[in-house]
Amino acid sequence: MLGAGCRRLLFALLVSVTATNFAGCMSVAGAEPVIEIVTTIPVLKDLAEQVGRSHVRVKSLLTGLENEHTYSPKPTDLIAVRKARLLFEIGLGLEVWVSSLVKNAGSPSLSVITTSRGVPLIHDDAEGDHDARPPDGVNAHRSGNPHIWMDPNNVEIMVRHIADALIAVDPAQAEDYRRNLAAYLEQVDKLRRELLERVSRLPDRRIVAHHPAWPYLAKRFGFEIAATIQIHAGAEPSALQVQQLIGKIKKERLKVIASEIQLSQRIPHLLAKETGATVVLLTTLPGGLPGTESYLDMLRYNVLKLAEALEN
Repeated sequence: MLGAGCRRLLFALLVSVTATNFAGCMSVAGAEPVIEIVTTIPVLKDLAEQVGRSHVRVKSLLTGLENEHTYSPKPTDLIAVRKARLLFEIGLGLEVWVSSLVKNAGSPSLSVITTSRGVPLIHDDAEGDHDARPPDGVNAHRSGNPHIWMDPNNVEIMVRHIADALIAVDPAQAEDYRRNLAAYLEQVDKLRRELLERVSRLPDRRIVAHHPAWPYLAKRFGFEIAATIQIHAGAEPSALQVQQLIGKIKKERLKVIASEIQLSQRIPHLLAKETGATVVLLTTLPGGLPGTESYLDMLRYNVLKLAEALEN
């Protein structure tokens, strides 16, 4: 049988543990709810975090080093989608793997937001800079080039879709979301004007693109895509096509090949060796290269690297 001193000590310990546990429960219960979000690519993660800030927890399925066209989801991706309240995608057939991922997750509370709705599209099979504004809806977008985020004007549309989705599921924080959206749009506008000024001094803006990821950036900043190495994602050119590219680069004195860290560098470096052109390694996804951790970092990096290479 415990003595009086031991009983008093045991009682004090029980009170202490109970108080600690109660305080922890109060902290969890009193905390603001955090919205779980999944995005297909890192640029959407950055945009969601810019608008949501402390109210959201965001996971991007791609890290920035993978090819967004050929990505194969992992078991951890399925778990993340099951836990999420919102999933942000580009659409336009970019993430051909996402529909089966969402179906397998089977989460009735998940809302999938297609951020390309209302974005003026560039069509890969069109000549020149023809674009079109399709009606809202995924099916109407299938024929457009999906790399819409490479144009900051399109990002302004995309980030508004994200803000609208957050306000819909969390109206209590609507003012925060609107304030964060306005602040971010100011940052985008400021950088766009700075980069347009930088590029305006270039006498020659012609580039060879690795694959069709660059029409939106080229149109916004006045670059001219004189040739493309991979017309279709994942399909390298034939030996005849490589020879034709070599001939075109030499004949037209093209100086810069815009390559991507997410793709094989074999053909770009072969073309550079045969023609004397310079390969500039860029990224289509934030985090693909050092110094490109955010969307604005990536945009600045890509445009400035192209400008420096064209000047030299």
